Amino acid sequence: MTTADLPAVNACLNGLSAVLLTAGWVAIRGKRVALHKALMLSALLSSAVFLTCYLVYHYHHGSTRFGGEGAVRGVYFGILITHVILATVMVPMILVLLVHALRDRIEKHARLARITLPIWLYVSVTGVVIYLMLYQIYGAAPAPAAG
Repeated sequence: MTTADLPAVNACLNGLSAVLLTAGWVAIRGKRVALHKALMLSALLSSAVFLTCYLVYHYHHGSTRFGGEGAVRGVYFGILITHVILATVMVPMILVLLVHALRDRIEKHARLARITLPIWLYVSVTGVVIYLMLYQIYGAAPAPAAG
């Protein structure tokens, strides 16, 4: 495996996070607290590994240009901008959510989770959509060299 493989790995990690988050939500709705905890910690781990791989990839490869033209560019950048903003916002939310859970502040945890879960799911799913649009459907173009 090389760093060129990391976008596909990242898409898989985002997809895995979405599946784990959904399963964690189903588990807690069924009052299976231990399963919920294991699934949500796994989603957190998957997202953390994603972030590490994402940073490594962009350190080595820089930016990637979107190859689509016309109206699809607006769609792509609309998804990308909301994805990036919400990804930035969700990190501290997840950390606070985790602290509430670990300190057994279940009411605060549940209240914040109602906001955080949809954002985290959106970011995970749109991460896969961005990968598909950027690398599979419209073809990625290497960013021009700085100079």
